[in-house]
Amino acid sequence: MSHRAYDAISGAKVIVGYDTYLKLIEDMLAGKEVIGTGMTQEIDRCQAAVEEALAGKTVAVVSSGDPGIYGMAGLVLELVNKYPLAVQPEVVIVPGISAIGAAAAILGAPLMHDFAVISLSDLLTPWDVIEKRIEMAAAGDFVVALYNPKSTRRVIQIEKVREIMLRYRSDSTPVGIVRHAARPKQSMKLAELASFTSEHIDMFSLVVIGNSQTYVSGDRMITPRGYVI
Repeated sequence: MSHRAYDAISGAKVIVGYDTYLKLIEDMLAGKEVIGTGMTQEIDRCQAAVEEALAGKTVAVVSSGDPGIYGMAGLVLELVNKYPLAVQPEVVIVPGISAIGAAAAILGAPLMHDFAVISLSDLLTPWDVIEKRIEMAAAGDFVVALYNPKSTRRVIQIEKVREIMLRYRSDSTPVGIVRHAARPKQSMKLAELASFTSEHIDMFSLVVIGNSQTYVSGDRMITPRGYVI
C-alpha cells in the first residue's frame, strides 16, 4: 500500500470494498462505517459508495493493488456520471501498487520490454475474446502477465494458455508464479512453459510468461531491454 492510499483510507469516514480485501485492512477500520460485499456484487457496493458520497460523507472505495487496474475506479466513475454534473461528488483516484508491479519486483525484472496484461476471468469478458488476445500477445512475442489465472470453477483456461504459448515459444521459456504478492503469505516459484501448470496456481496468483528473450539467472527472471553491455 502506498502512503497516499493509507492516508486516503485513514481520512475516510466510510470504507467500501470487497469483503476479502477489507479483511486485509481490519486494523484501519475501527470507528468507521464499513460497507462490504461479496464477489460479483461490484455494482452494488460502488453504488452504495456513490450514495454515501452524495450524502456528504468522505468515502474510500478499496480495491486490491491499483484501483485503475482491474479495480473499481472505472465503475465508480461510470456510476457518478449518471448523476447531473451539479451534484456529482468529487472522485479522487489514488494510484496503488498493482499486482503486476509487485509480482514483477519479486521475480526480478521480467517486464523490461513490451508486455501484455490479460485476465483469464470470463465473468465479464467472453472466453473466445480472451483466447484471441492470448493468441495475439503470443504471436507478438509479448511478455504476458495473467490475472485471475485459475479458480476452483475455471481450471481448463490456464491449460489452453499453455497450449497457445507453446505454438510460439520454446518449452523452456521461463514462467514466474507469485502468490499473495507483497502480502504476508507471499511466495514465488520459477517454472518453464512446458510444465508450469503443474504448479499451485489460484486466484491469489499472478503468472508471468516470458518472451523469447527472457531468461533466469539464479532466482531472478530477466527480460533484456536490448542494451549492449
